[in-house]
Amino acid sequence: MFGIVRPCRHGMCNGLFKEWMAHLCGLCLALRDEHGHLSRLVTNYDGLLVSVLTEAQAVSSSPHRRAAACALRGFKGADVVEAQQGVRLAAAVSLILAAGKIGDHVADGDGAYARRPVAAVAGRVATRWSAAGSGTAVAVGFDPEVLVRAVAEQTRLEGVPGLRLLELTAPTEEAVAAAFGHTALLTGKPHNQEALREAGRHFGRLAHLLDAVEDLTEDRARGAYNPLIASGTGLTEARRHCDDALLGLRLAVAELDLERRTLVRALLVRETARSVERTFALAGQRGRPGHKDPKTPHHDRPRDPRLKPDPGGLLSVMCAAMACCTCGLYRPPWDEDRYKSCGERCDASGCDCCGNCGDCGSCCDCCGGDGCCGDGCGCDCGC
Repeated sequence: MFGIVRPCRHGMCNGLFKEWMAHLCGLCLALRDEHGHLSRLVTNYDGLLVSVLTEAQAVSSSPHRRAAACALRGFKGADVVEAQQGVRLAAAVSLILAAGKIGDHVADGDGAYARRPVAAVAGRVATRWSAAGSGTAVAVGFDPEVLVRAVAEQTRLEGVPGLRLLELTAPTEEAVAAAFGHTALLTGKPHNQEALREAGRHFGRLAHLLDAVEDLTEDRARGAYNPLIASGTGLTEARRHCDDALLGLRLAVAELDLERRTLVRALLVRETARSVERTFALAGQRGRPGHKDPKTPHHDRPRDPRLKPDPGGLLSVMCAAMACCTCGLYRPPWDEDRYKSCGERCDASGCDCCGNCGDCGSCCDCCGGDGCCGDGCGCDCGC
């Protein structure tokens, strides 16, 4: 579950990328410590924005610590954000929304979830994650019912014909708005709440629309539900809604009172804009004769003969859990990351940059800044 914000080491200044990784590792470790190894599967980039927004508003609210070696970091230690309120809120949001997503897959009988043993195990995991996320949310003063209701309302709307596209995205928008807005209360800056809620609404709309655009071809082929198909919305209109949301998101971020702005701007402004460009570019390519989907990281390479086919079903679920519990050290025989180094395994961003650290273009552009990067990002642009 990586979401639409996919920063990579080739597209961000060194200091900013380390800052981002501190939040990512902090969330993963917080999930492990509070909810067990299996819960680390819900670590996702979009939910992590809650932690980033909390630290950006009040740096003192997100202390850092030195973490021990981890397989996903090549058995190296790292500076990570401690499991304080921002990280715990991100963990709660990730758990509740992941539980809702699994429940939706089980209800629809998608893929392996159509098999009763898989559906039964997945249902129990979803129930556990929902309860765990709700408990953590209450501990940081956030009402988990906001997210639970949003998941239920989203499911209900999928069964109502004739709705407009923005009516279908509304529950996602409100869920993200609530999570973003609560960070203002965690940091003692209630004057930021309305701008954060507005940013959350626009980001939630983008997340929902881009997911629909990415899945459009597959959903149409399988006859599965897709909000674009259900509302009769074409790619041109969907792109217009995304562009409007990008503008609203940029304006909302500009209004925020932040102690540290650069990482927020790099993620919520620059990376979301890159995601829109990437998603619609791929959508325009799909369906062409001979096209191979570039969403697959190494689509242009021949398949490694050492890899075996994925058997699917319960065995796949068990192997995924084992990979999670070993921090990615174990990889099943059909996993294309099985023979990669730890460093290569860790970079799951689907990088679409130039791929050359020495040719990333303007450093300030990479940081999402307007002029000097500022905030001590550690770049070499000389500003």
